[in-house]
Amino acid sequence: MNLLLKYRIVLCGFIVGLILSGLTAFPLTYELKIAAQILENAPFQIPTLNEWIFRVRDALVETDAKFPFLAYGYDWLAFAHLMIAIAFVGPLREPVKNRWILEWAMICCVCVLPLAFICGPIRSIPLGWILVDCTFGVVGFPPLFVCWKWSKQLEAAGLAA
Repeated sequence: MNLLLKYRIVLCGFIVGLILSGLTAFPLTYELKIAAQILENAPFQIPTLNEWIFRVRDALVETDAKFPFLAYGYDWLAFAHLMIAIAFVGPLREPVKNRWILEWAMICCVCVLPLAFICGPIRSIPLGWILVDCTFGVVGFPPLFVCWKWSKQLEAAGLAA
């Protein structure tokens, strides 16, 4: 498989991840209700996980009932993920010229960690969930780095603009 094709496959995987992450932010209350049902009926229980998911579900249900306009923030979160995914069309089409987008995205992945560890405790987010949030940066960085490295190889070989 040639390098440009591998690059595009990995970057498309990252783009799909951003799109899915964005789309799942729209029906958040519904998703939390389903997650809570699954956890309630699971053959094994993780009390701290159950407690957190139930708490978040209850908060979203109550907030949606009393203050539905607050969910608009999640709509914008979803929109941002979708728009960021669109930004990766540039490096997908022109890996060398748009390498800076990969560099920006790697910086964003690194910045997930301090945000989670600073804002998480301020918002009373449990450590376990802070670590889950950190996985977005930790999991996102490697494919971006690989694509960044491959874009440099494509440039050196004169294979992509």
